[in-house]
Parts: sequence; C-alpha cells; structure tokens
Amino acid sequence: MTSRLPKLVAFDLDYTLWDFWIDTHVHPPLKRHHVTGKVIDSQRKPKTIDFYRDVPQIMHRLQAAGVTIAACSRTDAPSLAREALDLILIPPRTGSDSSAKPIPAIKFFDQLEIYPSSKIKHFKKLHEKTGIPYDEMLFFDDEWRNQEVEELGVTFTLVPNGLSDRILEKGLEEWRKRHPVQVTEDAVGVDGILI
Repeated sequence: MTSRLPKLVAFDLDYTLWDFWIDTHVHPPLKRHHVTGKVIDSQRKPKTIDFYRDVPQIMHRLQAAGVTIAACSRTDAPSLAREALDLILIPPRTGSDSSAKPIPAIKFFDQLEIYPSSKIKHFKKLHEKTGIPYDEMLFFDDEWRNQEVEELGVTFTLVPNGLSDRILEKGLEEWRKRHPVQVTEDAVGVDGILI
C-alpha cells in the first residue's frame, strides 16, 4: 500500500476541526487560561474552544510529512476564527521529547483562506498562492455542497461528525485511488527495445 500524500490538505473549520460555528456559537473576546491553557469565550456559561480529539495528532502527522496545510472557511467572523487558531494550543506530538511545549494551532497552517466566499474561490486563491496543482489537493468539509471544488480537480471528503483519524484515512485513500503513483521509467524488454 502506498503512503503517498497530496501536496496540500485543506480543512474547513466549523464542524470539521471544531464543534461549533465560530460566527454564531462563540462570543468574543476569547481568552486562554494561563495555567490550564484551555480557551474559552465570553458567554456567562463559557464555551470551550478546542479541536476534535484526533485533530492535534493529524496536524503533527501532516506537518512532519511536509504537506502544506490550509484552512478554508467561509465564516462571517474571519478575525475571530484566526484568534481561535492563535489561542488553541496543540500538545506536543505523541512520543515526542518530554520538554516539548504546546504550539499555537495557527502555526500548523501554511495558508489561511478564511472569509465569506465560495470554496471555489478559496481553492483558486490557494492554487494562485502556492502553485500546487488542484489534483494534488485534498479537502475535508462537513457540508456536502462544498463538493463543488471537485470541478477544479480537488478531491473532496465529507466530514459528517468532525475530523477523525478514520475520516483522514478515508480521504487519503480516495485521493490515492484517483491519483495513483505515476511510473516515469520506460519499460525495457530483454532485447533492449522499449515496451
């Protein structure tokens, strides 16, 4: 089985990486507790701002593999989304040095396309900024309508209940099936003639 990865993996935010709509369920300002590192909003009963359970290790895995990581969100609260990404701390990679410190989530993202617009526009911007071909992009989103990015050649994976290791593997498997490793060597027969 191949372990080939796309050059770019993009994630929606709301109900893909975290379990809320940043523009309707979260009330600024956000703050991170100085001891626990937990991020909360400013409601009377504060909402915890955090990723789904598997997301931190997925980010470490993709970053370690050299994959470009992007956020693509059509939220009406782009500055609040960026603030949340800046405040959420991703714990050190499992099995890493005990002296390793948590890292702000925003540092894992190479590209941020967070503004009200279609996902088509987000991906055209990503392509323009990175030069990465659409067929080398994989996108995870909780809304089926955003499958429209496949018109560009991007592989889309639906995230029905938050990103998990299982959903990541499903998306990677689909991307690999659509883009098998290309063999670029010429096949030469026993007599030295190209086959």
